Amino acid sequence: MALVYPLSRIRQILGEDAEYEGSYEGEVTGIAALSEASSGDLSFLGNPKYKADALNSRASVLLLPKGFELESGSGQLHVRVANPSFSLALICRDMESQLFPKPAPGVHPSAVIEPGAVVSPEASVGAFCFVGAGAELGACILEAHVSVGRNAKVGDGSILFPRVVIGDYCHIGRRNRILAGAVIGSDGYGYEYLDGAHQRVPQIGRVETGDDVDIGANTTVDRARFGSTRIGDGTKIDNQVQIAHNVRIGKACLVVAQVGISGSTELGDGVIAGGQAGFAGHLKIGAGAMVAGGSAVTRSLSPGEKVRGMPAESMMLFNRIAVLQRRLPELFKRFDRLEKSIGSSGTENAPTEK
Repeated sequence: MALVYPLSRIRQILGEDAEYEGSYEGEVTGIAALSEASSGDLSFLGNPKYKADALNSRASVLLLPKGFELESGSGQLHVRVANPSFSLALICRDMESQLFPKPAPGVHPSAVIEPGAVVSPEASVGAFCFVGAGAELGACILEAHVSVGRNAKVGDGSILFPRVVIGDYCHIGRRNRILAGAVIGSDGYGYEYLDGAHQRVPQIGRVETGDDVDIGANTTVDRARFGSTRIGDGTKIDNQVQIAHNVRIGKACLVVAQVGISGSTELGDGVIAGGQAGFAGHLKIGAGAMVAGGSAVTRSLSPGEKVRGMPAESMMLFNRIAVLQRRLPELFKRFDRLEKSIGSSGTENAPTEK
């Protein structure tokens, strides 16, 4: 993508705390990894193990940690900051607003707004969107083909990317980012086995999200059987995650790709769930707990507990078992030799018949 970004803007974003060494008078025309950067590119050193790449990088502007010694090359500007990765994020945030400008307020002619819906004059409703009767849209953005159900609410500053579905009666907080294909308010998975058949249990609750929640592409969050499925302020949910009915997720949690959380399980504030972790239903996961990727959590966890494995055990116990597993082949060989030695010794000392 085409990008022309002035150095003066970078200086403005990084502020007076940044330290500059070297000279580059052009503009930034791209962002690239240290080893792939060329003239005009901006790059950064976020991990000391890439020091060799920094030494040989052809980037015109390099973000480096403070105190990191590296002589700038000809036509190269070094910028030392406390956290190069976050500084790059601040610059990218500003670039994003230029590369992907927000659409102007208004309703596209192809959108369908049912009678009784309330749409803020500051909202942007894209092509082929649907907004149901009684729904309320704040100063939000609905990109193409978004569906907002009856009596649903979307808060100010939220962005719903193409083909997002917000079910009837669901409430989306302020400044949410819900990526393409996500479904918020799908039916909870509820059945009762009776008379030889699985009878569907109606799911008549809703989903509520707090402020500053991110929900990834093709993620599904089921409406509650009754009451609410809730996601707390500042929680970030990755792509292809399944959150079942009546789940409660606290504030500032991280839920990584392909995690599955069964019904009525509660995650406290600051919980981290690694990719493809699975949670059984009706569990309580304490604040700050960490679940490694691929783990199967079948019991409630204490605050701050760190677990791993199938079924999930404490991280320390899992690591000890993993070390022992690697020693099993040699241990079996030793056991086999010992068994043969004992058998041989027993034969030699056995009494003979006369």
